[in-house]
Amino acid sequence: MSTPESKSGLSRRDFLKTAGAASLAAAIPGGLGLHAAGADTIKIGVIGCGGRGTGAAIDCLDADPGVEVVALGDLLMERVESSLKKLQEAHPGRIKVPRERMFAGFDSYLKVTSCPNVNLIVTAAPPGFRPIHLKAAVEAGKHVFMEKPVAVDPAGVRSVIASSELADRKGLSIVAGTQRRHQQRYLELMKRVHGGAIGEIVGGQCYWNQGELWVVKKTPAMSEMEWQCRNWLYFSWLSGDHIVEQHVHNIDVMNWAFGTLPVKVTAMGGRQQRVAPEYGNIFDHFAVEFEYPNGVHVASYCRQIPGCADRVEEKIVGTKGTAMGYGEIHGDTFWKFEGDEINPYVQEHIDLIAGLRSGKRLNEGRRVAESTMCAILGRMSAYTGRAISWEWAMASSKLDLSPAKFEFGPNPVDPVAIPGKTPLV
Repeated sequence: MSTPESKSGLSRRDFLKTAGAASLAAAIPGGLGLHAAGADTIKIGVIGCGGRGTGAAIDCLDADPGVEVVALGDLLMERVESSLKKLQEAHPGRIKVPRERMFAGFDSYLKVTSCPNVNLIVTAAPPGFRPIHLKAAVEAGKHVFMEKPVAVDPAGVRSVIASSELADRKGLSIVAGTQRRHQQRYLELMKRVHGGAIGEIVGGQCYWNQGELWVVKKTPAMSEMEWQCRNWLYFSWLSGDHIVEQHVHNIDVMNWAFGTLPVKVTAMGGRQQRVAPEYGNIFDHFAVEFEYPNGVHVASYCRQIPGCADRVEEKIVGTKGTAMGYGEIHGDTFWKFEGDEINPYVQEHIDLIAGLRSGKRLNEGRRVAESTMCAILGRMSAYTGRAISWEWAMASSKLDLSPAKFEFGPNPVDPVAIPGKTPLV
């Protein structure tokens, strides 16, 4: 924690301004032409070297033999070093990261995106950083794989949409970590749903109910900021709460099935068991009603409480039957997915890289931003006790959960929300 990079302190405004300036300076003309020579090596830089970032990098290496990792960046150098070791164990000979391309600190993402030999950025730092990291990568002319969710507040969603539009203008690809969109059973299911196999869609339910995940307790050596970043699942400015960080998968499937977005969101939730300080300021359960056009409703439930029944699935209800996300249709006709499928965490990288090599650009940025926004609205409604329209949230919400400064030290956060008292911003 004592490296010079990790001591950098930037205000929120400076963080964004510096990202833009440095990224533009790093832009390299002609860096997009991977499709011009199918045998070209794709060189990736990883931003966020924890478990998911390292895993996503390995998935990318598994997807194509012509991929190498050439740069690593994280808030903490210990994670960069740990990631490097795991990558070398998984794919020896394809990890070419010298010491001078191992970066730590709040500005490490700028150093990764500024590497001229990087073609593709894999960004999987905590979601609160995603809009900033995506902006830097796109402005630097890099293709991007970014984990879901892609923001934690409406301000971040708008930023991601703006970066996605810039990627369109630059001819860049963006693929998101909503791997169900690339999974064979879901693709086959949606082909049938959209083809009328269950008739007109009249409703649905989606769930992500499970027990606890990991937690990091604060030690005397950790500042508030360092502890929050290490324990990021439990702070809304970093994770968006578990409805955003995790349940976004299921909500995205419902948007996919409906082919549109909700017009109104009404939710409730609370903090029943996870009340100790190490659980930060998030809830442990949510129940959300998404109202889609024509008065069609989806019931959405997510919970992270040990000792309770688990359920992770999507159910799409039509006038002629019901489609289950795991690959079955019941009703007038029966269908069950029985084919082979590649690991969807690898398949999403296969699709991204195939597009880069063929020139068939993929840009999932807006789509995943909109599904992320749906989950954010569920959290905002539950926190405040208010019903929220999509139109108001996209056009008028001023909510921005970013800290005042990105530096190690004190970092006061909002208290746990009290429905009916927490203001809607």
